[in-house]
Amino acid sequence: MTTAKLRAGFEWLLEAITILLVVALAIVVLLGVGFRFGGNALNWYDEVASVMLAWVTYYGAALAALKRGHISVPGLVARQPRTLRVILVAIGEAIIIGFFALLAWYGWHVIQVLSGSTLVSVPIPVAVTQSTIPIGAALYVIAELLNLPTILREAWEGRSPPREEDVVEAMR
Repeated sequence: MTTAKLRAGFEWLLEAITILLVVALAIVVLLGVGFRFGGNALNWYDEVASVMLAWVTYYGAALAALKRGHISVPGLVARQPRTLRVILVAIGEAIIIGFFALLAWYGWHVIQVLSGSTLVSVPIPVAVTQSTIPIGAALYVIAELLNLPTILREAWEGRSPPREEDVVEAMR
């Protein structure tokens, strides 16, 4: 399987998961608002909605990383001499990948510590709710690794990644 196909499949997976989570969160929020408006607030709403928001955040961050949609300074890096450009990009990617690898490692340890605990309002294991930390961090690392060859090639050639506006305009 080529890298392009792998990347496209991974992007589809992250998009599907993120869409499902956003739709589920919207349903939970609408239910919570509706029941609260009717005078019968759901006792589990606040806890479940906050967990789902964390899930959307982690999976959405991995999707944004794959699409290279996070804040960066590509223009500043692109203006540097080739050697410095590649070094800056390599250091930046190493920091990002290292941070998320560390987050995944410690997220896994958090799950081990919290094993046996459940949420207060519903009998859902905390390990399930907190699993988004190591899983989301690992997905972020995969996204960065899939982009790494392109990022390094752009740094070598002195090109900045395409801006979203340019991509949208090119599609018209």
